[in-house]
Amino acid sequence: MAAPVPQVRPVTHLLFDMDGLLLDTERLYSVVFQDICSRYDKTYSWDVKSLVMGKKAPEAAQIIIDVLQLPMSREELLGEVQAKLHDVFPTAALMPGAEKLIHHLRKHGVPLAVATSSGSTSFEMKTRAHQEFFRLFDHIVLGDDPEVGSGKPNPDIFLACARRFCPPAPAEKCLVFEDAPNGVEAALAAGMQVVMVPDANLHRDLTAKATIVLPSLQDFQPQQFGLPPYE
Repeated sequence: MAAPVPQVRPVTHLLFDMDGLLLDTERLYSVVFQDICSRYDKTYSWDVKSLVMGKKAPEAAQIIIDVLQLPMSREELLGEVQAKLHDVFPTAALMPGAEKLIHHLRKHGVPLAVATSSGSTSFEMKTRAHQEFFRLFDHIVLGDDPEVGSGKPNPDIFLACARRFCPPAPAEKCLVFEDAPNGVEAALAAGMQVVMVPDANLHRDLTAKATIVLPSLQDFQPQQFGLPPYE
């Protein structure tokens, strides 16, 4: 029996998460956190990673410390992580299909923006090699933006991002692209549909709430949401 076709609504504005969705940075986070956790014979598993994906750095660090019972303060963990990431973030590559999709949408004048939990300093490091690509977006809302009171899974960042379109975009006309369960929850709480592109290691149960789930951005069919199809 064929799987049911998900019910989707046409959209006009697209909002993209960044880490693990547009940029291959989640893999870098995993390497760095495991390097630190290994000193204490702890494993930064996907069960732990799925709890913190999409969250602001201070909250994510505290969750990792609490769950794995690491003998260090949040500030110590953040300091060590940031020092290690400083060297590897500029090597982050674009995820498969990201460049093709964004150039296609830009060509057809579809409004698009980035809504990422990354703070200003982290964003600058991650995007250093891809500045032209990120200039294709109408605007970018970061995790340390004053309008983002609470991080994902709260909807603040997506609501702030939608308001910044000119004119502001209605939530029901927005489509969010996410790789993280916390991001999916945030998008749904904002009243938006959400395309989830999860890592293959993420437990399938954590993808169930998304409007649609895709293996890669390469598999997105714009016309499914009333957007111009690829030529």
